[in-house]
Amino acid sequence: MSKPKVLITRRWPASVEATLQQQYDVTLNRDDHPFTVDEYKQALQNYDAVCPTVCDSLPADVLNVPNKRCKILGNFGVGYNHIDIAAAKQQGLIITNTPGVLTESTADIAMTLLLMSARRGAEGDRIVRAGRWTGWCPTHMMSSDVTGATLGLIGFGRIAQAMAGKAHHGFGMKILYVKPSPADSTIVDALQAIRCETIEALLPQCDYVSLHCPGGNQTRHLINENTLNLMKPSAHLINTARGDVVDSKALIKALQEKRIAGAGLDVYENEPYIDPGFLALDNVSLLPHLGSATIATRTAMGEKVLANLAAYFAGQVLPDRVV
Repeated sequence: MSKPKVLITRRWPASVEATLQQQYDVTLNRDDHPFTVDEYKQALQNYDAVCPTVCDSLPADVLNVPNKRCKILGNFGVGYNHIDIAAAKQQGLIITNTPGVLTESTADIAMTLLLMSARRGAEGDRIVRAGRWTGWCPTHMMSSDVTGATLGLIGFGRIAQAMAGKAHHGFGMKILYVKPSPADSTIVDALQAIRCETIEALLPQCDYVSLHCPGGNQTRHLINENTLNLMKPSAHLINTARGDVVDSKALIKALQEKRIAGAGLDVYENEPYIDPGFLALDNVSLLPHLGSATIATRTAMGEKVLANLAAYFAGQVLPDRVV
């Protein structure tokens, strides 16, 4: 019996690609180029399974292509708002994701950005590299304390809870969170976390605000001019969730006008495009979507996709089915 045909849209860790080559008739994206719309459509027509990533946009126009052979999208990533879910359901496409294995690495990046923004790390690095540092001075680049400060989390899933653990137990931070319903009491008690009923109630209390909500229409521009105005002038915004949760223009304006002290961003609207307004600011730290970018985590994500594909082709229950 011939092996199922599988397409991988971007480069994956070498060990995972090697396993794919053993188990499937797989096509790899050897030059790691972003796919065009036509390439996505042809992939759906010519392969049994297509494995996209969070940077692959799959709108209804693509998913509705005629003469589709593909029956499963094995998504490399937890978030799947880059896929038109309604169209996928209508077309009978199965979608899986990779939860549970990138929690700690993404929480680490959120804490990295918090510390970079608080202590002006990116700005300091630029000063040293440009040869503009003239030596230690008692008032040079004074910044904000992290230890003992208040961290507000918008969303309180696995990654938010992991960040809260690092912040509370590592830095003695007070934890506030917003979630539609109260979190598990064991987790809340361990973190001494306090739930706020609304974002509007949380924002004015926080020294740092970190976003951990899903992307999509319901959360698009959740952080906007109005919500930014509720933050303290000394507060910092951290985003490792999805770029479209933040209104970029409103955030740039707030940073320019010093209505908030700083921001740390790992995700952006319309990636990989970054609004040039951010590049002109000293009070924003910018990372290139590094949340899950450790060798162990990206390998584990690939292995999650492998497990979902194996279950699908064996006619078994898929461990991480979302549609």
